[in-house]
Amino acid sequence: MSNNAIYILAIESSCDDTAAAVLKNNKVLSNVIAGQKIHEEYGGVVPELASRAHQQNIVPVIDSAIKKSGINLKDLNGIAFTQGPGLMGSLLVGTSFAKSLALSLNIPLIAVNHMHAHILAHFIDEEGYDKPEFPFLALTISGGHTQIVKVSSFFDMEIIGETTDDAVGEAFDKSAKIMGLPYPGGPLIDKLAKEGNPKKFQFTKPKAPGLNFSFSGLKTQILYFIQRNVALNPNFIEENKADICASIQQTIIEILMDKLKLAVTETGLNQIAIGGGVSANSGIRETLKAAETKYGWITFIPKFEYTTDNAAMIGIVGYQKYLENKFNDAGVISKARIEF
Repeated sequence: MSNNAIYILAIESSCDDTAAAVLKNNKVLSNVIAGQKIHEEYGGVVPELASRAHQQNIVPVIDSAIKKSGINLKDLNGIAFTQGPGLMGSLLVGTSFAKSLALSLNIPLIAVNHMHAHILAHFIDEEGYDKPEFPFLALTISGGHTQIVKVSSFFDMEIIGETTDDAVGEAFDKSAKIMGLPYPGGPLIDKLAKEGNPKKFQFTKPKAPGLNFSFSGLKTQILYFIQRNVALNPNFIEENKADICASIQQTIIEILMDKLKLAVTETGLNQIAIGGGVSANSGIRETLKAAETKYGWITFIPKFEYTTDNAAMIGIVGYQKYLENKFNDAGVISKARIEF
């Protein structure tokens, strides 16, 4: 193996996906994810079941990532893992495995903040994808988070706006549930919205101070809207499914864009990078791309596979931390909530 190459094994287990990746410097050699179908019948992630599934998946997933990378365990320089935030039982599986493997190979252990990883996924060396220049604004949108972050360097980040209640991913999933769509509902709303009229139904955008967001009021509004119309016409959802989805999605996109425009005005930064599971939404991607022409922004949209929870993004943070000797000892603990 080449002497100047740094090989990082990354492990991600914050929610219901068991993931492992191997990076050579900032390039991904392998990125393996095992999902968990079991949660679909419950309409959401069941923490105890997620933890058990991680225990079953972690060895085969890491084994597959190593084999696909074409390197051996002894070639690894460090092991990065998700410390938090996430489900405690799920995090513990990845943390314990990372600690044991790092100890047995006598190589550094690197704890990674999951939300930092969503932002820094843009720095994975991927053909056709540009990297933002510091400082820039990041919009991290997922099932558990909605944040606008001012990113000054790899390890200097400041949250300048966040949700005061529900995350944007929850707003999508709960709206889908209200409509009787299966879990996870966000991708289904996105799919159906493509066939609908986004101006057919009007929803009021909730007010939130400054750069903060609020989605709980929108969710309640959608619930009452559906109940009211179904009472008048039992087939209302079925007859208007695409239009309802398009209208909900359009409202959510407008809420996000209003705050981004305000953030650009307040900070003077016009580079916008999105990350997190909801950044896979095609409506959000198209709107952000259009903002380049409309507002003169420079926008960065990650490769699709680096939007949802994955280990490659953990690996890129691990690589940057490795360069700065930011290592952890075996006493490091998982944290369901973690300081940004």
